[in-house]
Amino acid sequence: MSKTIIFNKKEKISDKQIQEVIEASKKPIEFDEDCEELSPELQKAFKAAVRNRNKILNSAPVKRNVY
Repeated sequence: MSKTIIFNKKEKISDKQIQEVIEASKKPIEFDEDCEELSPELQKAFKAAVRNRNKILNSAPVKRNVY
């Protein structure tokens, strides 16, 4: 089971939340039939997709003339 926590930049993270993240990082990833481990080819494809997405998101906005 996974737990998602979304932090607001203005909020202070509690010590309990920090401890939960530390403990979770020590646990191994458990794969099952609903969430199988990715093949090396799929891992490579996802990494490339993330790189491409980040290039687009981090690029300067295009200036266009609006009439």
